[in-house]
Amino acid sequence: MKTTSLLSALAAAALLAALPAQWAGAADKEHRVVMQVSDNDPGKWNLALNNARNIQKDLGADKVDVEIVAYGPGIGMLKADSLVANRVEDATAAGVKVVACENTMHAQKLGRDDMNKKIDYVPAGVVELMLRQKQGYAYIRP
Repeated sequence: MKTTSLLSALAAAALLAALPAQWAGAADKEHRVVMQVSDNDPGKWNLALNNARNIQKDLGADKVDVEIVAYGPGIGMLKADSLVANRVEDATAAGVKVVACENTMHAQKLGRDDMNKKIDYVPAGVVELMLRQKQGYAYIRP
């Protein structure tokens, strides 16, 4: 019986160790939410950033993993010179993970030098949303 428990514990540890680095820490949080922003609209971005701040305030920033995924036209607001660049930086400083879709960046001929220095990147925004939902993240599209 003890051997079975030990094997189960080792299998669980191996599974956690195999998770990609971008998912590390998410399992530690009590709540998880992923937001999609695919509109090049400062109003939508401000709404998403307000939602992220309010979620952290209401649930406790240490208890919630908040990620904003931008792709398609929404990628424009993650450029270094965007109208919401300062707010994006404030959000990342508060622990919100803001990620840009590299597929969209390639399609729009954008490089990392064009982007806000505080953001992260994922190969495909829609795949990131799918994976996060599969991991139990709540999905919000402001």
